[in-house]
Amino acid sequence: MVQDRGKATAGKASVKKSIAKKKSNTVPHIDGGSAAFPIVGLGASAGGLEALQIFFDAMPDTSPAAFIIVAHLAPKHVSLMPELIQRHTKMPVEQIQDGTRVESGHVYIIPPNYNLCLLNGTLELMLLPEKRGALLPIDNFFKSLAQDQGANAVAIILSGTGSDGTIGIRAIKDECGMCMVQTEASAKYDGMPHCAIASNRADYVLSPDEMPAQLHKLFKYKYSKANIVPERLIQHPPDALQKIFVILRSRTNHDFSQYKKNTLCRRIERRMNVHHLGDIFDYVRYLQESDREADILFDELLIGVTNMFRDPDAFYSLANYGLIEMMKQKPEGYTFRVWVAGCSTGEEAYSIAILILECMEKLKCDFQVQVFATDIDEKAITIARRGVYASTIAKDVNDKRLKRYFIKLDDGQYQVKKMVREILVFAPQNVIKDPPFTKLDLISCRNLLIYLGSELQKKLLPVFHYSLKPEGILFLGSSETIGQQNIDYFSVVDKKWKIFKALPFKMTTTPILNFPGAPIALGEQELTVSDKVQKIEEISAFQLVEAILQQSDAPPCVIIGVDNNITYIHGKTGRFLEPSQGQVTVNLLAMLRPGLKKAFSEAIQQVGMHNQDVVCKGLQVEHSGGYINVDMTVRPIREPMAMHSMTMVVFEEVSEKGADHQPKRVKVRSKPKTVEELEQDLRFTKEHLQSTIEELETSNEELKSINEELQSTNEELQSTNEELETSKEELQSLNEESVTVNSELQGRIEDLSASNDDMKNLLDSTEIAIVFLDIDLCVRRFTPAVSALIPLAASDAGRPIKHFASNLLYEDLTQDAEKVLNDLSVINKDVVSKCGSEYHMQMRPYRTVNNVIDGVVVTFDNISASKEAEKRAIRAKLYAESILNTVRQSLLVLDKDLRVVSANPLFYKYFSAKRKDTIGHVIYDLGNGQWNIPKLRELLDEVLNKNSVFDDYEVEYEFEAIGKHKMILNARKVIGFDSDSDSDELILLAIENGSKVE
Repeated sequence: MVQDRGKATAGKASVKKSIAKKKSNTVPHIDGGSAAFPIVGLGASAGGLEALQIFFDAMPDTSPAAFIIVAHLAPKHVSLMPELIQRHTKMPVEQIQDGTRVESGHVYIIPPNYNLCLLNGTLELMLLPEKRGALLPIDNFFKSLAQDQGANAVAIILSGTGSDGTIGIRAIKDECGMCMVQTEASAKYDGMPHCAIASNRADYVLSPDEMPAQLHKLFKYKYSKANIVPERLIQHPPDALQKIFVILRSRTNHDFSQYKKNTLCRRIERRMNVHHLGDIFDYVRYLQESDREADILFDELLIGVTNMFRDPDAFYSLANYGLIEMMKQKPEGYTFRVWVAGCSTGEEAYSIAILILECMEKLKCDFQVQVFATDIDEKAITIARRGVYASTIAKDVNDKRLKRYFIKLDDGQYQVKKMVREILVFAPQNVIKDPPFTKLDLISCRNLLIYLGSELQKKLLPVFHYSLKPEGILFLGSSETIGQQNIDYFSVVDKKWKIFKALPFKMTTTPILNFPGAPIALGEQELTVSDKVQKIEEISAFQLVEAILQQSDAPPCVIIGVDNNITYIHGKTGRFLEPSQGQVTVNLLAMLRPGLKKAFSEAIQQVGMHNQDVVCKGLQVEHSGGYINVDMTVRPIREPMAMHSMTMVVFEEVSEKGADHQPKRVKVRSKPKTVEELEQDLRFTKEHLQSTIEELETSNEELKSINEELQSTNEELQSTNEELETSKEELQSLNEESVTVNSELQGRIEDLSASNDDMKNLLDSTEIAIVFLDIDLCVRRFTPAVSALIPLAASDAGRPIKHFASNLLYEDLTQDAEKVLNDLSVINKDVVSKCGSEYHMQMRPYRTVNNVIDGVVVTFDNISASKEAEKRAIRAKLYAESILNTVRQSLLVLDKDLRVVSANPLFYKYFSAKRKDTIGHVIYDLGNGQWNIPKLRELLDEVLNKNSVFDDYEVEYEFEAIGKHKMILNARKVIGFDSDSDSDELILLAIENGSKVE
């Protein structure tokens, strides 16, 4: 829950605030909220107060940095930490209030019961949820600090239990910030330092009193006055919007604070109306508690209004006055590169690609086309990659383009053809903060700038100019313009449709580019990029390397190419590498220290031959007058494909544990001697003193006895404590193991659940009655269709099948099931129900995946319809045969191979033929080959292939049995009715007995 400005609960202790008049060191707003000075986040928990006091004791009274302390505090307890820290530093110390603006030279401390976020240099407080789970305020703030300050962020982890802060320093490092961790030996509780050190993200592991000196060196080097550029302050937006921006950025990693406020407010107001919320702070609270609402609002703010060939006249102008003129000047085989920024679901990107293909066709030129299409909405990118759109695109795409570049799917949708999709690469990208594409011929960024504030527009257009080649084209939306301040970058091609041409780079023009990562020199306009990198340019080289290092969880290592040249270094490799004498080189073989070169040469050959990891253990490397033991691993990189030709070389120093500990010397003080009393006093008190001494001796003995008992009890307690510590460690280990096993079991349960759901739906959807019986012939499972034969219900699972009366006229169900179990045979029977329906029953053993017999499967397939169809077929066959036998003409039925399927009695009688010499024989082989007539062959083939008929075909031949006769033949294709034939394509050939020829 978000606390309103000015209403955060302040500590009751009076905090000394020596806050002078505010200087000009208030945080200026640069890209991403980055400040002109470093902001140091300190995370501490148990034992952290002592570490903080030591830290500030060693810190100079003035510092160019701001310090923000995030500690684990009791939510209902007033914190005295500001007052306690103020005693150890002269810098102003104050407890954070909502909306506090960060200033250099100040110390800020989080109040109890809050999470802390940073947005554009302003501290925003978020109430902790009432339902407390695992609270990680340090991680939460460090991630916010990294997102807001980038390379200006510094994270320090001090004493504490648990692992809070470890994830946060990863975020700091991902944004090129710096991380320090307290040494485990100096930490009162080493849980947090241990986890942070184990993550391999710490730049320095120091005691608290050593950290300020290292910070001073960092600030002196990185934040000199020459590097600080004053920026114009931006008016602080309303509190509620700021909090919404914080929540959205935390959820989506996208900052909307510099988008046009009117557009954002309209979208937010719409969501408020949906939820019937009248107060924007109520909506802020709801947004904070609902991740789903945050995702919905993010989707709302991504205004994805687009369609194919939006503004057709603009595309016509782009083709005729921009692309064609440019392409005429390009050589054959030229690589034409395009970037479509803010592509949404891809319609504009595909429109640009189609337009380029049409221009190439018109000019009859052959270019290699690469279209990079990007958007911050990953859901939209997924849709764009598929290239499938609703049938409504037909109103935006003419019939010619639809036919040539789209495929109509069965559901009426259109999919872009593969030849177009292959030239596009879709990737998620934030055009505001991610590195741009370079060496481009065309940038299309239509209707994106209208949603951005003026400051973002001023920064984005020079980036576009940088990305374009000279004479490259910038294509904007009809409501957008380059502005007066960018006339040195672009010239106008079409003022109405906002088509511009990039002017050559001028050295007098002041670049205002601000890319993450390493800076780009002014003259470094032409970049040499390999073909592989160009194909995946949406992924930066740094991200690729980081992905591989995260997969391998590597200690210090280097990545080399096929020539053994180093392309990337991770960690501190000074113990293993040294510059070689002579000409400067980055060849790893030349830079390896003695003791590693020979092993590396042999290992790299093995990797090249077998493409497998090679581990060299126990190598000795000379260092600082002695030797260190090193394990070297040479590992081929297989993924991602862009780096499959590279190799990772990992160096891991093998430490030797054990150290001598000298016993501490303890000084023992001697007891002072007793002074004798005056003799006169001694005589007076002698008797009384003697009595007192005796009482004291008695008491002393009792105290000694009690002391011995306490010592014994203390030893027992110490032993018990050690046992508890051991038990605690064992329980923690068991808990971790249980979590792992539980995760594995959970995955298996999910798989089983999915399989069970699939099986249930399969069994429910089939109309076959199936009963699964276990090894005792009890019902295990059955399909719904079984209820028509055996009255089974879900509650009958586990009951013997013999307890149920069936509707079948079949008494041997149980006996047959026992036979299947005993003989492992399969039984097939046709059975009849009491209502007359016929079923084919099959019994077979139930086999597990391990081939173990665990029951019987009984299936009942309703064959009533097939039986009835079979009877009808038999009747039809008898009917047809009776007709054939009655007709007073010779008839033959031929299959598709012209073999005789059947013949009527008149044929056998008239031609004196026998059945065995006729059925199954080709018609041309009958008798003495009298039917082997070429014209008859041709006519019969036409009957089969063209479904034609022929009538009154005369044949005159010397028949062996009847002499020379003239026959009249008629033929046509008929539907098969003979069950002996495998073909449904039959020919009925009628032979009319003609006159005898003399």
